[in-house]
Order: sequence, then C-alpha cells, then structure tokens
Amino acid sequence: MEKIKILVVDDESRMRKLVRDFLVRQDYEVFEAADGEEALDLFYEEKGISLILLDVMMPRLNGWEVVKEIRQTSKVPIIMLTAKADEEDELLGFELGVDEYISKPFSPKILVARVEAILRRANKIGEAAQTKTVGGITIDKTSHTVAIGNEKIELSYKEFELLDYFMENQGIALSRDKILDAVWNYDYFGDARTIDTHVKKLRAKLGEKGEYIQTVWGLGYKFSVGE
Repeated sequence: MEKIKILVVDDESRMRKLVRDFLVRQDYEVFEAADGEEALDLFYEEKGISLILLDVMMPRLNGWEVVKEIRQTSKVPIIMLTAKADEEDELLGFELGVDEYISKPFSPKILVARVEAILRRANKIGEAAQTKTVGGITIDKTSHTVAIGNEKIELSYKEFELLDYFMENQGIALSRDKILDAVWNYDYFGDARTIDTHVKKLRAKLGEKGEYIQTVWGLGYKFSVGE
C-alpha cells in the first residue's frame, strides 16, 4: 500500500528532523524543505502530497507567500507552525486558507494526532460518493466541489467542511463549540473568532446564498433555507 506523503517545511533542520522522526514512526512518507522556494518546487514536482506542515518565518519565501501560491491551484490541507503566539497572525492564516495553526514549542505527539485527525477528515470526504443540493447550492463530496447553479465556487478545505456540516444540519442551531468539535475535529483552544472568520469568508463566496448561514446570537450559527 502506498504511503501517505507529507511535506515538512522549516528552516531549522533540528525541527524538521524532530517532526520527520515522529511522522516516519507512523509510517508516513516525509519530504523536507528548508525554505519557501524549495517547498514550492517539491510540492509541484512530487505528486500526491496529502498534507503540508509549514513554518511561517523562513528565508526566500515565508509561509504566508507559500500558502498564497499553493491555494491558487490546490486545497491540500496545510498546518502552519510558528514561534509567534500572535492572534492576528493566526487569523491571517485562516484568511489565507490555512487549516490548522500550531504555536511552537509544541508536543510532537499532539502534532501527529492533529495530522492524523485532518487526514481522516480528508479521507472521509474523498471516500463519500455523495452529491447534495440544498437551496440551490450543490456540494459534491466525491470531487470536493461546490456550485451555485452552473457556477463553481472555490472554497478552501475548511470552508468546504464547514459548509458541508451546515448543510447536513440545516435548521439546527449550532454552538461554536459544537462546530469546532465537528469541523476541526479536536479540542481547539483558540479564539471563537476562528469560526467567525471562516463564516465571513464562506458567506462572501456564496453571494446571495450566504444569507442561509444565519447568526444565532449568544450561541453560534444556523443554516436555514426559506426562513
């Protein structure tokens, strides 16, 4: 069976080795890059990379620039690693299409657990041969695409999961904690604005259909059609 490929990008060789060793023990195939340019070269040359662990502060091209480039052509899950515990940086990462955000120093075991969680979610989406249409929005889990009528809507990995979760639970008021647990699939210790940021972007991309995502004050959100 072919191993799952993970790209680890960090300018610190010791950090790359630490992460690599833990991932290899879990039978992942790991590729390493020491800067942003090398990361992009590897990503485009090595087909089938399933996840990227990406440092923010790097020479040549920083992490943000790498994310912007990759998100033009791919929805591959990206976990950002950073030494800065800056909330604004975290929100910027989610705005750019980052799926997870982990501050250094971190527990390698927790990192591996998050990698496995996000890969499980990605595999479920890939295996679920299902197309669903609600309120004129069509979501195809097989091809991982969303369309309004004949117009395809480009969503990030997490935006897709969030919309899918809303559509699966239409008419139900969902708390932010419940959304975090279902979509992020782990106990997230960040600010609730993580969800608000994703919802804002999702609404904008859905245009008029974005009105289906209603704010439930003091609780969270509800996806409702025809109210």
